Amino acid sequence: MSKKKKVRVALRKNRTKPPRGNDLTEQFKEDAGAVGDVSSGERVRAKGDLSRHRTIIQQEEQTATMPEAEADTLPGRVLRVHGLYSFVELDDGRVVRCTVRRLLKSLSTDERSVVTTGDKVRVSVALSPPPLAGGGIALPTPSPLTPLPPGEGGTSKDNIPIPEEGVIERVEPRRGVLTRGSRRREHVIVANVDQLAIVLSLVQPDLKPHLIDRYLALAEKGELSPILCLNKADLADPVELQSLVGAYSQLGIPTVLTSARTGAGIPRLRELMAGRATVFSGQSGVGKSSLLNAIQPDLALRVNTISDNTQKGQHTTTNSTLIRLATGGWVVDTPGVRQLQLWDTAAAEVWEYFRDFRPFAARCGFPDCSHTHEGNCAVRDAVARKHIADRRYQSYLGLFNGVEEE
Repeated sequence: MSKKKKVRVALRKNRTKPPRGNDLTEQFKEDAGAVGDVSSGERVRAKGDLSRHRTIIQQEEQTATMPEAEADTLPGRVLRVHGLYSFVELDDGRVVRCTVRRLLKSLSTDERSVVTTGDKVRVSVALSPPPLAGGGIALPTPSPLTPLPPGEGGTSKDNIPIPEEGVIERVEPRRGVLTRGSRRREHVIVANVDQLAIVLSLVQPDLKPHLIDRYLALAEKGELSPILCLNKADLADPVELQSLVGAYSQLGIPTVLTSARTGAGIPRLRELMAGRATVFSGQSGVGKSSLLNAIQPDLALRVNTISDNTQKGQHTTTNSTLIRLATGGWVVDTPGVRQLQLWDTAAAEVWEYFRDFRPFAARCGFPDCSHTHEGNCAVRDAVARKHIADRRYQSYLGLFNGVEEE
């Protein structure tokens, strides 16, 4: 049985009144000689802004940002986050619409949202009672923790299902995350997945090899197994793709040429996804939803064409959604991304996420070699000798220098 301990967690600072009165300048203009009489009780920092902490009790193996779950909570997994609500599937099959406990939302973190798709959570469930024809409610109601068959959360007088409501009390530690930097904050796209399917189109929109390398760096950082999926292969010449496919295959990355229209590559992609949790990510308009519809037609995901004006996708998918597959495993369909940047990564650490750099980096003349300008650099020498593709090296320089590329 795990031990309990008390920890201090940082909370976000509350909004406070400005420390200086708004009319101080006006007072000075009216009577410059009375400046010395202005109250000297002003604070450089408003009281309460110095720190905001709270003591919580948690299990020893949990992180300091996750308070202990109450005894009457149920385990579940977040299927989708939509606005203020998270839709969580419990272990008994029920889907509960949940809000997030205020303490979790108040934690001081760099994340855009404390809960994301794929999170394993603990939920306290409260069943909404069905209304009566006279406007009242039916009492007594079932126990909040009484397991119900899927979909039985009560019905209104018009037989409209009333979803069960719940509160997310705790977010379990994550593994296998796809995360990126966005507006100086961390955007966790999905958590607790096994592999990343990098979906790019060969045409419409055109293929961007540098985007592949950035995705591969994100996969290495998030401990995800990458799959390279080059879609719309029916519109491209396969002979021109041999060098690109061969380069990534030599890195040990499964590379699949697919076409949602003709079905090419779909059986291979379905085989790679069976029994595993996979996140599909790529630009808008590359055909992520179309591929998933081809893999499992009953999903009926919305699809759209690219814009005639910009030749870019139109963000048909607006939320990351966790979907159970009939062949076993899960898949997450994500909105299109246009910029990728490593989060919380020093420039000196970027090379560690390029697996083809590792055999050469240990032979550099300096232990802190940045592989950008130093002499006696084994990585740069390997690029010159064609042991490392120049395109990969240029992708590394872009990430090292913090260049944001679409």
